[in-house]
This record gives sequence, structure tokens and C-alpha cells, in this order.
Amino acid sequence: MDWKIAFSTLLFVFLAELGDKTQLLVFLRAAETRVPASVFIGASAALLLSTLLAVLVGGAIGRLPDWLLKGAAGTLFIAMGVWTLSGIWLRGGQ
Repeated sequence: MDWKIAFSTLLFVFLAELGDKTQLLVFLRAAETRVPASVFIGASAALLLSTLLAVLVGGAIGRLPDWLLKGAAGTLFIAMGVWTLSGIWLRGGQ
């Protein structure tokens, strides 16, 4: 176990999650249901499962050659940019 990597991951994920839509959803759900312990258990289980999925998929993808990963990532970023721009153009810049 590399504790430095574990702590830096904890810090990065914690900071990234502050104020995001998942945190707001949990906040609203706890206020709405007034059963915060149940909301905490449900949200924690969901985050645990989604993190497990990300680690498993990331571990599998991490075995691919660097050139393939960088090429796929670059292609996806370009495709998302084109998709975003095409939506703007189709709506007339709105």
C-alpha cells in the first residue's frame, strides 16, 4: 500500500467533489427525507460502487500502450469539442 498515493487521491477526490451535483443531490435528499443516516449509507454505497468500477476499468485500460491511451484520449477530447461546437452552431450561437 502506497499511503502517499492513497492520501493524495483522497485529497484530490474530496476537493473535486465539493459543491458538485452529487453532493448537492445528497444534501437535498437528506433535507427532503429527514433520514440522514439512510441517505449517508445509500450515497456511500453508490460512491463506493462507482469508484470500484472506475478503478477496475482504469486498471484494465492502464495495461494498454501509452500511445494508444494518448491517441484515444485526444480523439475523445476532439470529438467532444466538435460535438459541443456543433450544438452551438445548430442553435445559432445561443
